[in-house]
Amino acid sequence: MTRFPAAPTINGYARWLTRSGGSPVTTPSSPKTPRPCWDDYFMQIAELVARRTTCLRRSVGAVLVKNRRILATGYNGAPGGLAHCADVGCVRQQRGVPSGERHELCRGLHAEQNAIIQAAFHGVSIDGSTLYVTCHPCSVCAKMIINAGIREVVIHGEYADEMAAELLREAGVAVRRVAPRL
Repeated sequence: MTRFPAAPTINGYARWLTRSGGSPVTTPSSPKTPRPCWDDYFMQIAELVARRTTCLRRSVGAVLVKNRRILATGYNGAPGGLAHCADVGCVRQQRGVPSGERHELCRGLHAEQNAIIQAAFHGVSIDGSTLYVTCHPCSVCAKMIINAGIREVVIHGEYADEMAAELLREAGVAVRRVAPRL
C-alpha cells in the first residue's frame, strides 16, 4: 500500500507533486497566470452569473460580498416557477417601451433584487456588505440596496438612472466603477 505525505501547502505543491510522481504545474502566483485582484475576481463572477439571465433585453449579474466571502448571487429573470421571458416573450419589448422605463411591466426581477432576496431567503445578513453588479442599479434597486444596509456598490457598466445615483449618494452608499478586465 502506497502512503502519500500529508496534504502540501500551496508553496510546496509543485515540489510535492513532482516527488509523488506527478508533473509540475503552474501555481496561482506564477507570472504566467497572475491572480486577479478582489474587484476583478468578484466582478468576473458577476459576469458569469449574468449568463444565467432569462431576460431578452439585458444580461445583468450581481454578487453580494462581505469580508471577501460571497453571501449571495442574483441575475435578472422571472421569479421561480414562472415562465421565462425567453419562453413567452418580453411585454416591454412587445409594447415598444424604452430601456429603463416602465419596470412595472416587466415579469422579471433585477439581479440586485434577486441577490438580496436570496440572502434573505437563506437567512444571511447582508448589512455592511458590498454589491458587485455588472451595471449601475436602477432607482428601485437603489432603494432596496439602501434599506438592506449594503455599504458599497461596485459596477463596471453604465446606466442612465440619475435618480438612483442621487439616492445612493444621499444615503452614503459608496459607488465605485471598475474597468472590466479579463
